[in-house]
Formats: sequence, C-alpha cells, structure tokens
Amino acid sequence: MNVTSELDDEPVAEKPGQKALDPRRNAFRDDLAANNIRNLVQAPRYVDGDWAQVTHASTPVRRRPEPDAPVDTEALFGEVVVVYEVANGWAWVQLVRDSYVGYIRAEALSAHVEWPTHKVRSLGTFVYADRDIKSQPLMHLSLNSSFSVAEMDGQFCRLTTGGYIVSRHVAEVESYARDFVEVAERFIGTPYLWGGRTRVGIDCSGLVQVALEAAGISAPRDSDMQRDELGTDVEIPDDLEGLMRGDLIFWDGHVGILIDGIMLLHANAHHMAVTVETLPEAVERIGKSGSPIIAIKRLPAGVK
Repeated sequence: MNVTSELDDEPVAEKPGQKALDPRRNAFRDDLAANNIRNLVQAPRYVDGDWAQVTHASTPVRRRPEPDAPVDTEALFGEVVVVYEVANGWAWVQLVRDSYVGYIRAEALSAHVEWPTHKVRSLGTFVYADRDIKSQPLMHLSLNSSFSVAEMDGQFCRLTTGGYIVSRHVAEVESYARDFVEVAERFIGTPYLWGGRTRVGIDCSGLVQVALEAAGISAPRDSDMQRDELGTDVEIPDDLEGLMRGDLIFWDGHVGILIDGIMLLHANAHHMAVTVETLPEAVERIGKSGSPIIAIKRLPAGVK
C-alpha cells in the first residue's frame, strides 16, 4: 500500500468550515483516509490506494469487516475498485462505478487488473470451460458484469482470464440499451434482496441503478442519493395523473419506476420480489406505514 502521508495520531474529523462528508462515498475512518479527500478530513494516515478487480461472480460489500455485517451493495465480476487497506482477510475498498465504500473479502479481488472491453447484456449468462454449451459452467454472471475479451465470433467469445461466453449475451462496454425501463422489466419476479444487484436478488435502488447503468446512465447506489441527484423534480399530482414512463417515484427509503402513466415497477419487501402494481395501490399500502410520496423525478427527454 502506498502510504503518502503520516500525521499525528488524531482521529478523523471534519476540517473547520467543511460540510460533513457522506461515509458511503468518501473513504475515511478514525485511523485512515483516502488521499483524495485529505483537504476535507483530518486523519492519522492518508493513502492513495491500489487498483484491484473483482474475480467472483458477485461479492457483497459490507459495512464492517465482519461476515455478518450489513450488506450495503454488491460488486460484480470485472468491477474495478480502489483498495485502501487489507487486514485479516478483508479489503477496505471504494468502487470505481459509484464511489461506494465498504469491505469486501480479499479473496474476491485480484491485484492484476484487466480493464473490461465487454459486458453482459442479457439478464444473466454462463462462463463455460470450453467452447461448448454442454461443457462445465464455471460461473454465472449477471447483467453489467464486465470482462476483457481475447477473441470473439458469432457463437462464443473467449475471456482473457479463461472461459467462454455465448456471444449473443455480450456487448461492448460502450454499447447501451435504448430503454432502461425495459431493462428493469426483465427483473420481474426476481426475489427482493437488501443490497442486491443481480437477478439472484435485488433491492429497489439496486434495480434503478442496474437498469440505468445498462442504458449508459450513471446513477448513485441508494434511493436518497438517487432522489437528490437524478433527473428533475415533477410536481406530485393529487390525482396521480399526468405521469410518464420512466418517472422515478420516491418514498422515504424506497423508489419505483413507472412503466406507463399508472403502473409501477419496483423491488419491494412487501411482495419480496420485483413486481408491477398500480401506483395508487402502492401509494395506499406504503402510506399506511406512514410514508407518502416525497418526490417524483423525471429523467431528460429521450431517456426512457
């Protein structure tokens, strides 16, 4: 690890006059901070960090370096991270994709980084041992997983790290889906999983982020970040009329996607799955728990 500065043994603290930093997207602890925020926090040590790449199909990003700590998100195969510390089998990392900070098992990472050339464009696919769909599957990869391709033809592509994927399930990293709502609809029936970002399990903001990512639109991870940073505000109509496909509907701690003026698509803990229901139904049910709609956001024209 490249340690760039040593200060007195002071805990991390905000510098005078600085706005509080969100620890979800800024790497700082009582004993250590990322060098790129040294002007924003005080810490005993600052480090630049080292590149690493996820080699597991997916891996949980946990809040603490403990196997039963809460999972805040998932990192997918091929994702690049910055590693600030490795200790006791855990890597403290920041995801390049959305700047999320957390702990990943070190065994899920490789210090050898191959910047991806292609990605999975289907909801999921298999990596096969040989150029044959009857050969042993080595791994299942979900939508947006990424990798470097050594060669490709009309049937298979060969990964530089080994294994074969059916070519029709693959796209170049800068090739994007035209309709993020259609991407989200592919997840209907997927089980609800807090922190999930795959067809094995996904949560409400994970669904929004993954679908937008497939369409080439960067989105933050959590629903409060998405509410603050995506699109423009739409007035919340009392009769819920006049809304559009692709509008994002926000409650406190929850988000859904309109697939037309009335039908809401969302991963939710009530159904424990990605489901479609009418917006009035969702508003009534969620309202009974004390949460009305708090925002509606509309993405730029042409983004659906």
